[in-house]
Amino acid sequence: MNKPKSILKVVLPLLLGVGLVWYSLSKISIPILVQYFKDADYSWIILGVILGILSHASRAYRWLYMAEPLGFKPKFANSFMAVYSAYLINFTIPRAGEIARASILTNYEGIPFDKGFGTIVAERVADTIMLLSIVAMAFFLEFEFIYTFFAEKFNPSSLLLGITVLLLGALALFIFIKKSSSKFALKVKGFVTGLIEGALSIFKMKKKWAFIGHTFFIWIMYVLMFYVTTFALPELKDISIAAVLIGFILASFSIAATNGGIGSFPEAIVIAFSLFGMADDPSRAFGWIMWSTQTLVIIVLGGLSLLYLPIYNRKKTTV
Repeated sequence: MNKPKSILKVVLPLLLGVGLVWYSLSKISIPILVQYFKDADYSWIILGVILGILSHASRAYRWLYMAEPLGFKPKFANSFMAVYSAYLINFTIPRAGEIARASILTNYEGIPFDKGFGTIVAERVADTIMLLSIVAMAFFLEFEFIYTFFAEKFNPSSLLLGITVLLLGALALFIFIKKSSSKFALKVKGFVTGLIEGALSIFKMKKKWAFIGHTFFIWIMYVLMFYVTTFALPELKDISIAAVLIGFILASFSIAATNGGIGSFPEAIVIAFSLFGMADDPSRAFGWIMWSTQTLVIIVLGGLSLLYLPIYNRKKTTV
């Protein structure tokens, strides 16, 4: 019954990704894109890669704090390889990486699948809160810019009316969801409840401050990884922090749109940077450079992780 729906969940992001790749490459000639790759300063790209690896290593270590209350002490190496394996698998089937990661931890650390998957979901709650915090920070830091941008695009009175209608609509939706028992309302309430419970459960952990510290470190590394990579292209040397934050936010959401952000990542960068008057070609080239290098690292380390996991755990499995 759910088979067509499951197929669509796999096929649609893939088709969207392929379509966006075609669209992106139709907007910039291959020779020009290749030239950007050739002229890029790879010292900054390598630094970005290192920061990315540090963030993923921190993610793997952070998870150890969640396994401890369950009565398990998994090896950091297994957690690290499970993280990269999950990222690699997400390129084939969207969001299948979390299931694969829990399965790897079940196979090699003996952690029951449901408990392992539950901790990974709780991790996602913390990460969602951090991403929303970055969105809020970008909004408050650049409120004047955002307001001016929309004021120039729309009549101020129309903009004010639109904001009022949006707020009233949000209030009406809140009341509807609170009182309704429809499937949509129950899903939204379940998501919000899970988000709150997951956030509160962090403060009940034995090493909650270490977990919170790693969470901040992970996202600081993410933003820095994005920022330092912009230095690889001379055309982006004067990029503002606002452009970096907006670019990072849109790029983060683009990863969920297609398999690993294929096609959608570069175009999200173009949309973000164009808001700040930056040219399309260097913006699109940066998007492809950023996506390609990080994807290459995931393919290499994820592939090696999948190959090395059974070897690393060979003694344990043969006992």
